[in-house]
Amino acid sequence: MVIPFEMWREAFLNDADLDLARSSYAQLSPQAYQPWIDKLDLRQFYSLPIPKSYLYCTEDNVLPQGEQWGWHPRMSSRLGLFRFVQMSGSHEVMFSNPVGLAEKMIAAGRD
Repeated sequence: MVIPFEMWREAFLNDADLDLARSSYAQLSPQAYQPWIDKLDLRQFYSLPIPKSYLYCTEDNVLPQGEQWGWHPRMSSRLGLFRFVQMSGSHEVMFSNPVGLAEKMIAAGRD
């Protein structure tokens, strides 16, 4: 499946200008649909005794913002104890701010 450009622009890459949104969309490949509907057993993942970090991009609109549907804290709370790292950016901040993302990833794994 391929998402429409309008969805890419507004939900996934809303922090980029139109030229960057278009050029990054042109690089996308179709994604298989089955992984979106398969149920995963993540009990073993959540029980791993390794440090966890959560990188939260504040303009990520793929899910509606807020506690009921948003990424944080609804998704992040599943990790148990974790390091919280926050940055400005959309779901696809790797296109709009790759250097800032790299810096935050280094901060997330500092120990």
